[in-house]
Amino acid sequence: MGAMERGGNDDREANIGAVVAAEQHSHGLAGEDHESEGSPRNSEGSAQRDVSSFPDQLVSDTGEAIVHPIQSPLYHAENAARYERQALIRAYQGAFNCRLVVLFDMLFPYSVNVFEDLIFNADPEEDLHLLLTTPGGDGETAVRLVRSMQARCKELTVIVPDMAKSAGTILALGAHHILMGPTSDLGPIDPQFQIGSGLVSAKDIIAALTAAESAIQASPETYMLHSALLSDVTALQVQQARSALARSGDVMREALSSHSNRTADEVESLCTSLREPLIDNPQSHGATFSATDAESCGLPVKHADPRSEQWELIWRLWMKYFAGNMRTYEGLVASKIIGPWGQ
Repeated sequence: MGAMERGGNDDREANIGAVVAAEQHSHGLAGEDHESEGSPRNSEGSAQRDVSSFPDQLVSDTGEAIVHPIQSPLYHAENAARYERQALIRAYQGAFNCRLVVLFDMLFPYSVNVFEDLIFNADPEEDLHLLLTTPGGDGETAVRLVRSMQARCKELTVIVPDMAKSAGTILALGAHHILMGPTSDLGPIDPQFQIGSGLVSAKDIIAALTAAESAIQASPETYMLHSALLSDVTALQVQQARSALARSGDVMREALSSHSNRTADEVESLCTSLREPLIDNPQSHGATFSATDAESCGLPVKHADPRSEQWELIWRLWMKYFAGNMRTYEGLVASKIIGPWGQ
């Protein structure tokens, strides 16, 4: 099938095609309905209706009932995008025998509690797949997230359709598998801090301060200029940046160790091979680290075939989050929108 092993290919691919087509109609309307943020839980049998009870105009030419949503018209219209995404999540889960959850946000301490709501009732004997896109954030938070996921599944696969930078890379280090396609990118383990509405890397904070100090020593009259340029950075943030950089190696080791099947020797070997490309050498937080780079360092990368049914389904789902441009945590049992990017 391409990147991941699965059985019953024909039936599952048919299932994907059927649900992708069905997502253009009403969602969460027939069979089992899953609770979303603010949505009513479906009572037993409430979504199933007898075709014979419908007036002629509510039955299609093929004799299939045109079933209305259980939600009110306004509520369903306001949440239609969510139902479309969850229909694709349901299709993926059925095709690949796993639980799929999505994290599209920066990673900071609040992420732990929001994300936990997606997996609180996960089956430890079932595989868990995480579709992850993040510019990064707090590495300690990433370790907490991957520990929680590993405690709640049989095998953890992190899917990276776009980028999982910094803390996102740390999270991926703890997975059994990292599924990456042609567009996927990991990145340097460079701690980040939220300054204003954006993220700034620890290396950049320290480099900016060092450059300002050197310029002021050479030309003391430029003190006011450089002070204004660095007005958003406090002395405490500079010290935090230095401390976080000093812990980068330890955080990487903790993430790798969260994979319970790794031996201590395997963890140390990976730490050695990853330190230079992810910590010591990168001069820019935006430095790329491709699937091939990750694999060459010994990480458990699965190369997705961009022509496969799996990657098509992943990409369809990812495009819905990309187009919506909302920081989102989502699965079938929970859906939380944090807000637009940039806020």
